[in-house]
Amino acid sequence: MTSRVLTPWLGRARRRKSVAATGEDVAAGSTAVTRVLDHDSTEVRALLAECLASAPAADVTGVLRVAHAAIASRVRPVYAVDDLQAASRTLRLGRGSCSQRLALLEAVARSAGVPTRSRGLLLDGRFWYPRFPGLRGVVPDEVVLAWPELRVDGTWLDLSAVLSGPGGSAGGDDGRPFTNAGEETLFEAVGRGGARWDEAPGSASDAHDEPHVGCDTCSLSRWVLAELGRYDTREELFAVHGQTLCWPARTAAGPVLSRWSAGAAGP
Repeated sequence: MTSRVLTPWLGRARRRKSVAATGEDVAAGSTAVTRVLDHDSTEVRALLAECLASAPAADVTGVLRVAHAAIASRVRPVYAVDDLQAASRTLRLGRGSCSQRLALLEAVARSAGVPTRSRGLLLDGRFWYPRFPGLRGVVPDEVVLAWPELRVDGTWLDLSAVLSGPGGSAGGDDGRPFTNAGEETLFEAVGRGGARWDEAPGSASDAHDEPHVGCDTCSLSRWVLAELGRYDTREELFAVHGQTLCWPARTAAGPVLSRWSAGAAGP
């Protein structure tokens, strides 16, 4: 059993109301600076500069794979709950949730001139049971995830397709599906081809002709309760559907969860 008490009622109502209307939506995406994707910040600019020292600017996928590896090694995975935390703050703190680290990677992509957009996914809270075996009663029943898509060479690609090709940040697909347990998080798994959200190869809605490099058993689509549409920014997605936890729950739990390392037994 999962918890509905901690999730915002209005967000749940909006999600259910909008599910039927999100199948054919189109988001143009952009490289614009936003409050979350603050790639005009000193921190994000410095990270991009480091990545460009290892991969040529013309090789955008190479730059993003270097950035993914840098974030994975530099930003400690924790169970933070604020999906609207600025990317620069995540980098300064040196710790962040998968959502916050994905936002940081997306900010680097925009800083490199790669347009991005957010694909909204409503996930079954039971997906996180392996991480909280003794706290299942307080795990939200539904989790809103902003999953980045990037426009590379004129084609919208799912983040997993960008990162997990030959020479990916973790060496490409090694055949292991993501289990959402232990020290490896979703952020690390997507870099090695161990996680994707679609049944069929080719993850972006208008890029289904692109081959997906990854193991055949790595689809996490069984955990997707609903597609919430695609949005130009993460802020737009969460403005419509709300964050996973309501404000009081984020305020109370945030200070503890933001220091609880993924894979650890407790804070």
